Amino acid sequence: MDVFDLIMEAHHEQVVFCHDEKTGLKSIIAIHDTTLGPALGGTRMWPYRTSLEALIDVLRLSEGMTYKAAVAGLDLGGGKAVIIGDAKKDKTPDLLRSHGRFVDTLGGRYITAEDVGIGVEDMEYVYEETRHVTGIRSSPRGSGDPSPVTAYGVYHGIRASCKRKLGSDDLAGVRVAVQGAGHVGYYLCADLASEGAEITITDIDKERVRRVVDDFGATPVEPERIYDVECEVFAPCALGAIINDNTLRRLKCSVVAGGANNQLQEDRHGDALDARGILYAPDYVINAGGLINVYGEIVGYGIDIAKERAAGIYETLLSIYRIAEEEGIPTYRAADQLAQQRIREARAAKERAGRETDAVGAERG
Repeated sequence: MDVFDLIMEAHHEQVVFCHDEKTGLKSIIAIHDTTLGPALGGTRMWPYRTSLEALIDVLRLSEGMTYKAAVAGLDLGGGKAVIIGDAKKDKTPDLLRSHGRFVDTLGGRYITAEDVGIGVEDMEYVYEETRHVTGIRSSPRGSGDPSPVTAYGVYHGIRASCKRKLGSDDLAGVRVAVQGAGHVGYYLCADLASEGAEITITDIDKERVRRVVDDFGATPVEPERIYDVECEVFAPCALGAIINDNTLRRLKCSVVAGGANNQLQEDRHGDALDARGILYAPDYVINAGGLINVYGEIVGYGIDIAKERAAGIYETLLSIYRIAEEEGIPTYRAADQLAQQRIREARAAKERAGRETDAVGAERG
């Protein structure tokens, strides 16, 4: 498989491979599109089996960030970074500082934040080497962990999806199967429990599951059993590609709406959900609350404003569902259309401005 073919397939602008022999850092930074603004997206640390697997993941994730920012109406492009390694064994302050130095070489074209395997405290080490970081506490404008706002947006996305599919956004008694009890999954369960939803929870980390069970009265299941749970809403809040040939046929839900990125292994799985009559909340739309939160650090942060903007995911999803119905297309395609339209309009505006500037320069010359 040719690396440039992969990069050009989704029209990525830049991909940087980073290596520091002293710290053992092996990372990839992908900048997908900066039409709307600098590329913003978190750094993920994961024990990828191969560098090709890491590359494919970072390319998919960065493209998703472009669409996420576009649909959310933010003046940001899409980027992402992955560090190859086990966060529990390989992560060190020196490795994170090294990653920060590579981020800094991009001069602000890419702004990083936390992601899977990388927490707020880890970003402090990155911040020692670059100011192109969000989601930290030590910065005067830092907002800390964006997970509560991500979860808050997912919660409102679930309400909108239930409104569309079930006829009501009242979640009392609604059965929600949550896959993943990390930061986003935990805070989502808190929001769901506050409305009286019936929660089933799973995670590969048993301590995380126990916390959700103890705090919110959730019912635990083994990780592989979550796909078989009868529920109204399946909420993926762990890793991506979990809607695939093996899992899709097992789902017993009316709605798929959760915080994980890249939930569809392939686009055709979105078509398959639609064919089965399962309403899919496009992942980069429903989980945009975290991006909305850290964007506030750039334009002026306030938690109330961030949550208000994240709550707007409710109306955004309803709009996407209307478009999908009117045009007879799956919801993920309707979301893509919205994102692509905004990017095309911004690109055309930049081109017009460039031509006008050239014309003025020619007249003066």
